[in-house]
Amino acid sequence: MAEPQQSALFDQLVEVYDKHFPQVDELLRCDRLSGGASQETYRLQVRVGEVEKLHAMRRSPGGMHAEKVVGHPGLETEARLMQAAKEAGVPEPEVFYVLQADDGLGDGFIMEWIEGEALGARINRSEQFAELRPKLAFACGEIMAQIHSIDLSQHELSERLDEVSPEQFVRQTWERYQALPTPQPMIDYAAQWLLNNLPKQYQPSLVHNDFRNGNFMVSSEDIVAVLDWELAHIGDPMRDLGWICVNSWRFGSDQPVGGFGSYEQLFAGYESVTGVAVDVDAVKFWEVFGSFWWAVGCLGMAEHYRTGPDKTVERPAIGRRSSECQVDCVNLLIPGPVKLVEAREAAGAGEMPRADELLTSVRDFLRQDVMSETSGRINFMARVASNSLDIVLREASLGSEVRDAELNSLETLLDATGSLEELRWQLVEMLRAGHCDLESTALQSYLRNSVANKIAIDQPKYSGFKQVLKD
Repeated sequence: MAEPQQSALFDQLVEVYDKHFPQVDELLRCDRLSGGASQETYRLQVRVGEVEKLHAMRRSPGGMHAEKVVGHPGLETEARLMQAAKEAGVPEPEVFYVLQADDGLGDGFIMEWIEGEALGARINRSEQFAELRPKLAFACGEIMAQIHSIDLSQHELSERLDEVSPEQFVRQTWERYQALPTPQPMIDYAAQWLLNNLPKQYQPSLVHNDFRNGNFMVSSEDIVAVLDWELAHIGDPMRDLGWICVNSWRFGSDQPVGGFGSYEQLFAGYESVTGVAVDVDAVKFWEVFGSFWWAVGCLGMAEHYRTGPDKTVERPAIGRRSSECQVDCVNLLIPGPVKLVEAREAAGAGEMPRADELLTSVRDFLRQDVMSETSGRINFMARVASNSLDIVLREASLGSEVRDAELNSLETLLDATGSLEELRWQLVEMLRAGHCDLESTALQSYLRNSVANKIAIDQPKYSGFKQVLKD
């Protein structure tokens, strides 16, 4: 029986199975899984004769129909990509059915359920995968090479995918950020650096564009499925090699490839299939780009929370992760010393209870009571919500001092006065116009300190924050 909040969805799925799955006797359950900030994922339990089996469904948020936009080929194309990849030897689930408009379920598809682990932190830390980890980076390189060799015209995918050059990718991402009502100087600095360091040569190929730890599934012995093809395009294949090395996907580990392997292992796996040496400089470019791109993507999640149909607690929380990506850009491009501000005492010391005590009590209720009594998506969302309250508590403790310090720094850097937001916008416009020397020690010092103090609020346990404090 379906969960109450999914009864309408369950009824619609029953009709789909009645029409298109003659071998299935009954749909038993439909459970939405945790995660999936950009698309929804469901576990479907069905009965075939006397045997119960599992299927998976991936669909658009809220069951909406989404028009194809640049960088998002759509779920129907995603299903085709998975089928093409499976034929090329890439581990993929079998796609059973692509949803149609008259199904009333929005865009999506139903596929084979694959057993395995996809949580990056568990892949990196669990003893279950201890023997897999030393060979995992090499395997990722092999699979990427298989993906990049897929003949798109053979599978009628050439016209379905955008072809994007490195320069176009940088400019499209930068423009997407510039449409948001927020000045983030480190993002503009990274954009200018990227435009000054574009890869010189590459062979346009299919690019998965989100191949990382957390987007493939493993058994204790091997990779069993590559997931989430929703951002695939035609472009520089080194994009995939750089993306898997981005610090966001290392889950606290020092190992550069997904937190489980070395650059050398990844490159060796790739070259074992292609016979062509990896362009190391291009991989560095795409690693920087990956942090820049995800910094913008995180802000986009916050914007989607404001304007989109799927207002989950996860989206604004991901929005605050932009500072993680920005500190990674600092570490990659302008490492150096930073100075952190000191926290002040909680406001309203005479109040009983204080505001911070109220917030702490709610956070602890979510983290201790709700999480201990729930599982699945509700448990995951309770964790996200409690982490968001931690950010609010740190903001109350550090926010005023962080803003004051940044304002003083900007006034000195720009030799100007104004509000913090006014001066941030002034610097951002200068960076966008190309009027800043990217090698300026004063500019780099301001960026390091402002980003480091921001992430001290947003996520002080992030590995990139620990790294920036070492220099």
